[in-house]
Amino acid sequence: MTGRLKAPTGRYGGRSAEERQAERRRRFLAAALELFGGAPGYRNTTVAALSQAAGLSTRQFYEEFRTLEDVLAALHLQVNGWAEQAVLDALATADGLPLAERAAVLFRAYARNVTSDPRRIRISFMEIVGVSPRLEEQRLARRARWIDLIRAEADAAVARGEAAPRDYRLAATAFIGSVNGLLHDWSAGWVDATLDDVVDELVGLLLGILRPESWRPPAA
Repeated sequence: MTGRLKAPTGRYGGRSAEERQAERRRRFLAAALELFGGAPGYRNTTVAALSQAAGLSTRQFYEEFRTLEDVLAALHLQVNGWAEQAVLDALATADGLPLAERAAVLFRAYARNVTSDPRRIRISFMEIVGVSPRLEEQRLARRARWIDLIRAEADAAVARGEAAPRDYRLAATAFIGSVNGLLHDWSAGWVDATLDDVVDELVGLLLGILRPESWRPPAA
């Protein structure tokens, strides 16, 4: 398969070709969330099974995607996009809040989004891992976006006098690993705590990074 089949053009049933294509893509991604994020998982799903779950044909699949890996790549970006938008929406309401409250707003929004559906956890933290160099690069690139967000929040807190000045690159990387690991384990039932408990633990961990015991806030 050197490329996608050519999709039909023109209007049909009152919808444009672009609208029909967007609807097909939505149905394939919804089916992929069900199959990749649940049973049987990405590695045990076939094009025929995915097409059947979407209520579409394999020909329509190849009009939208080249391979199942393309579907997983698109779904991974979609799931991360949902979480990122939830965080950005929450931060838009957090202007002027003290650091601890602002951090709680950020992580509560992220945690509630990614744990609202166990399939999202599986796509983000399990199914995407080790598939191919291309998807590994995408996974790390998306993680880098979260690291950059944490670094930006840390630098802003330093500028406000709420955190110790330092290069937070490594600390942010380590912290994101802790976030993902704890949320995965909580979602899998391996952590006996409420989601609020998990968020409080993450906020406490972040504040400990930003405000080490030896640091004192600057005088007003």
